[in-house]
Amino acid sequence: MESLYLLIPLSIVIAFAIGIVFWWTLKSGQLDDLEGPSWKILHDDDQAENNPAQLTAETQKNPEESRAKG
Repeated sequence: MESLYLLIPLSIVIAFAIGIVFWWTLKSGQLDDLEGPSWKILHDDDQAENNPAQLTAETQKNPEESRAKG
């Protein structure tokens, strides 16, 4: 019985913490687009290979990184 005096307030505090974290994720926009990032992964490399201007712009930004790649 004495453990309930600790466990009930602790569970209430944890529930409020979960609610605050969930509210923060909603307000910061982290749950707005769930499918967009998965499609970006599939299409980023294809666009960079077909667009030489984009590749040269990337090598001008980071020439050491482009040398390390190939």
